[in-house]
Amino acid sequence: MIILHNAIIHTQNKSQPNASALVIDQGKIIAAGETNYLFNHFPRAKGQDMRGRVIVPGLTDAHLHLHQYSLALQKIDCEVDAKEECLRRVAERVKTAKPGEWILGHGWNQNEWGGWPHASELDAIAPNNPVYLTAKSLHAAWANTKAMQMAGITSSTPDPHNGQIQRDEKGDATGILLETAMELVGRVIPEPTIQEIADSIEKAQHKLWKMGLTGVHDFDRRESFMALQALHAEKKLKLRVLKNLPVELLDEIHAIGLRGGFGDDMLRIGNVKVFMDGALGPHTAAMFQPYIGEENNRGILNMDGEELFEHGRKAAQVGLGLTVHAIGDRANHEVLNAYEQLRKYEKENHLPALRHRIEHAQVIHPDDAPRLAKLNVIASMQPIHATSDMLMADQFWGERAKLAYDWKDQIDLGAPLALGSDAPVESPNPFWGLRAAVTRQRADGSPSADGWRAEQKLSMPEAFAGYTLGAAYAAHMEDRLGKLAPGFLADLIVLEQDPFTCNPTELLTLESSATMVNGEWVYSSL
Repeated sequence: MIILHNAIIHTQNKSQPNASALVIDQGKIIAAGETNYLFNHFPRAKGQDMRGRVIVPGLTDAHLHLHQYSLALQKIDCEVDAKEECLRRVAERVKTAKPGEWILGHGWNQNEWGGWPHASELDAIAPNNPVYLTAKSLHAAWANTKAMQMAGITSSTPDPHNGQIQRDEKGDATGILLETAMELVGRVIPEPTIQEIADSIEKAQHKLWKMGLTGVHDFDRRESFMALQALHAEKKLKLRVLKNLPVELLDEIHAIGLRGGFGDDMLRIGNVKVFMDGALGPHTAAMFQPYIGEENNRGILNMDGEELFEHGRKAAQVGLGLTVHAIGDRANHEVLNAYEQLRKYEKENHLPALRHRIEHAQVIHPDDAPRLAKLNVIASMQPIHATSDMLMADQFWGERAKLAYDWKDQIDLGAPLALGSDAPVESPNPFWGLRAAVTRQRADGSPSADGWRAEQKLSMPEAFAGYTLGAAYAAHMEDRLGKLAPGFLADLIVLEQDPFTCNPTELLTLESSATMVNGEWVYSSL
């Protein structure tokens, strides 16, 4: 039993919002309160002086691709302002690569580069290596000719369902693959072993702890789940993970009767993940009206509300909710239609009202905005997307961008809000996300002193709750996670500055000095 004392503690517990000391035993908070009082009542506890530092509940990223993020740490960083810099980094990697070895990278954005890149540009620097670079959105990829040859992509290769092979005026593939077309090359890249994935996740934990994260909601697939189970069995998983399952496995999930919540407090089953549309970056998010400057492009809608309802009905029969990727206004509309049917189905069949989610919910038609709260659907949103995407949103959505990233409206309307990053699309640093939520500005302070669409800014308590209480609710763990209160899990971080009172600019450099998960210090620089 230990007492963390001489601290400024924000508990997130309404009945006792502040304290100077915490008593922790066997992975749980035993008591919170005033230092002398707790020492008197727990005389056998060992004290640990926090020297006036700030303690807050551990933060949870409610939308992260753990497998992809962990492996991306080993890839070329292509998130640069100029295409030439990306090409330079590829050329540097080629110098040390063996002939035929895959060159992998992530993070480019053609909207920042002034247009789509071309396979020939990679061919010039990597004639003997297949190159595959995923876009920042993870909804597009840039491949060189050798990679396309290995995938069997020719001028006569048809576009896959819900995907597109970009072609030039002669009909030849340019090297840009959108949505499901990415799989054509992706499936010929040698897959890392489960052990390699597990090793990469184990290493990534240390970066996430330092950022202040004690939990994540993971949206990667089978291999990620297998790697997480391996780490957990070896007692190496020290990050709480809510594991969402892909809809393509729903038949198997239904057949064996796997329920939401199965597992334990370190690794447990969440919902069934479905993709409704694409993303803003590659202009594949499903919209009611065309993208500005593209009269024939309304994005890609993977399914309508009826088909989504059928997935939801099957999942509900075994106690699993849905968590649906929807970015465009048309996609969000169809998801809400499906959820409306699903709520009726749950009630008529005496099933529990499951905790369905919409992931991203980036632009919602005004008529649909109140429906999340009405249907008690969780808005799982990523504040840092707004500051990354704001220029694209204005350029390609125009006036519709006024309806985008409407976190404040959703809170005011009464929808549950859980916040995350979508890493590796964005950095998983929650303090960067918090700053984006409260300022709606980029790191350089743009676009103005007030921020982009300033009416949607959150207060720090609102934003902080999205990474703690909201994420815990979405995981059905609100009775034991997200607060520093008696009976709750001892997940916390120690900070040198108070995020509730510091200048928002200081959030950009804020990180955890010590991170505790389940009563164990998993990281410390104290």
